[in-house]
Amino acid sequence: MTRKRITVIGSINMDLVTKTRKIPRIGETVLGDSFYTIPGGKGANQAVAAARLGADVTLIGCVGQDAFGKELVKHLSIQGIHMDYVRPVLHQSTGFASITISDGDNSIIVVPGANYQVTPEFVEEHESVIAKSDIVLLQLEIPLKSVEKAVEIAKKHNVKVILNPAPIQALSKELVQKIDYLTPNEHEQQELLSSAFEWSEQEKKDLMAKCIVTRGSKGVKIFQNGGKEISGYKVEVVDTTGAGDTFNGALAFSLSFGMELEEACRFANAAAALSVSKLGAQGGMPTKQEVDEFLELQNER
Repeated sequence: MTRKRITVIGSINMDLVTKTRKIPRIGETVLGDSFYTIPGGKGANQAVAAARLGADVTLIGCVGQDAFGKELVKHLSIQGIHMDYVRPVLHQSTGFASITISDGDNSIIVVPGANYQVTPEFVEEHESVIAKSDIVLLQLEIPLKSVEKAVEIAKKHNVKVILNPAPIQALSKELVQKIDYLTPNEHEQQELLSSAFEWSEQEKKDLMAKCIVTRGSKGVKIFQNGGKEISGYKVEVVDTTGAGDTFNGALAFSLSFGMELEEACRFANAAAALSVSKLGAQGGMPTKQEVDEFLELQNER
């Protein structure tokens, strides 16, 4: 099986994770149970998810010239990701996310730091890498203008694009028209529609037709070709952080190997289900063999 080239353009963070029995209200102090530093960032997470499944993954992004940056570059290289196009930048810290976990759920604050040095000009410098890709995978933890430039370059070279619109923000009609697949969760889907209130009904339908909506334990809803719902899986939840990123990395992997959309979404849904069984965004990301075995147990394949 020839390894497919997936280029991920996005954020690289260190996750600062606190586990607690209670998430504090404003002005309240509570005691936590434990604290961890774990590699994260939506771009890095999705790159790891695709690489662990067997894709040939290149990551384009920026880190700071600090201890976190050096640690993340080393860690992602060990995961088998090509890191030649990750630039250490001066005068910016490596991005980080402060994550609080309670009862299997989480709340997150992201500080972009060096991720905002992934400028349109920086993306344009890597046109040759994008042009050689089978799929480009993007998120919104880098500047939106940079995402737009990456999509423009990908379309110029007939490369398929998946955009995970998180953290959610309004997207232009021009950008949506160029994207092959949008992967919001339920909340992000509603926000996308709300921000498109001035669009025509046909333009809104065209927007929704690009959507593959992740719904947590409820599964996935595909809006193409009349719509299709894929059921979720019952698993023991340890940490939901990174489930969506696992889905996106697995979707890019499965589509790059020519799976039909419904089959690709089932595969990605199973990968995401497996990912929540361990702590950390990247810790539970499965191999292809693990996903295949899980699907066989579910009588899905």
